[in-house]
Amino acid sequence: MPPADTEAPATTGAAPRIAATDTATDTAPSARRINLALFVLGLATFALLYATQALLPALSADFGVTPARAAWTVSGATLALAVSVLPLSILSERFGRRRVMTVSVLVAVAVGLLLPLTPNMDTLIVLRVLQGAAIAGVPASAMAYLAEESRPRALVGAVGLFVAGNSIGGMSGRVLTGWAADLWGWRTALLTVALMALACALLYRLLLPAPRNFSPAPLRPRVLLATVRGHLATPLLRRLYVLGMVFMSVFGAVYTVVGYRLIDDFGLSQTLVGAVFVIYLVGTVSSAGAGRIVARLGRRGALYLAIGTTLLGLLLTLHASLGAVVAGLVLVTAGFFAGHATASGSVSGTATSGRAQASALYQVACYVGSSAGSTLAALAYHLVGWGGAVALCSAALGVAAGVTLLGSRAAVREAAG
Repeated sequence: MPPADTEAPATTGAAPRIAATDTATDTAPSARRINLALFVLGLATFALLYATQALLPALSADFGVTPARAAWTVSGATLALAVSVLPLSILSERFGRRRVMTVSVLVAVAVGLLLPLTPNMDTLIVLRVLQGAAIAGVPASAMAYLAEESRPRALVGAVGLFVAGNSIGGMSGRVLTGWAADLWGWRTALLTVALMALACALLYRLLLPAPRNFSPAPLRPRVLLATVRGHLATPLLRRLYVLGMVFMSVFGAVYTVVGYRLIDDFGLSQTLVGAVFVIYLVGTVSSAGAGRIVARLGRRGALYLAIGTTLLGLLLTLHASLGAVVAGLVLVTAGFFAGHATASGSVSGTATSGRAQASALYQVACYVGSSAGSTLAALAYHLVGWGGAVALCSAALGVAAGVTLLGSRAAVREAAG
């Protein structure tokens, strides 16, 4: 169920979807299979989505392009995901969450197997855009699947485990590419990630049970547009979408640019730069624990904690010592994943109809933020240096704090009224 301090969900013109109730999957084996299946699915897709991020310095050197140009192999993929996630969420209402997720991950893997063959940067960016569009089917459907098939009290924890899979996927993709790039070059590095993702995709398909609470809906554009308008008209959902955008813009910015700083300022090898992404394991812990944080502090308290932790981490990365930079990255990662799991879980719990569209809008906001953050931070680093990227991210966190404060004041007014 939604956290105690959530506002009333939107009422839309869409036909009600089956909510997660006590009829949802509740046996331990089924719940474990769902959680494990979506965990490995998140691992596969997010390893693919960010496969080039740790390789940006190598791509810049090989193709002779600036950091801002190389960053488009990341921001192009995330922007394509943002554009595609809502249309694919609509298809998931008609054809099923599991089917859309399966097709999406297999197409993304197929494109991943083509990436090592790219002859130039333009081709690489185009393929990455196609890959990002394919990956969009996973976030477009996964949250809705969990909301329909998980018991209400387990929803935030299930979402947290899916986000944890995302974090490990992002980590493993970057670590693998950094290690393989040092040994055999960036092309073999991308092939390695694609093969790992293929294995995870096959395991996901074997594990995920057939849905028990999904019923297909006809493709009715007017009703779907009314559902989207209803979500966007809900103040709580609007604030959650902005928070998702801001958190992802900061996270995308930091991890797109940090590889350049670690090589330029500390002389690390590509393998060591990739190894830094082991810090993603911190995100696995913080996202999986988001439900407990919300239970103790409330949703807004958890968000304030996530924002403060992320800001402290950013400031630590300004220090000239490598240890301080790594410690700062730990805090940035913990703060981001806690905030992201809190906001995304609140979206799923708030929308009682059109859950796929509610989650899709959140994903659109997130990946628009990631694309913008990656591009702007790479430009800031090229023009000003690491301090410019940190200033940009700190300003974004100020926006997140302001949005959360608006939510606190709205709750006070509602309680007083």
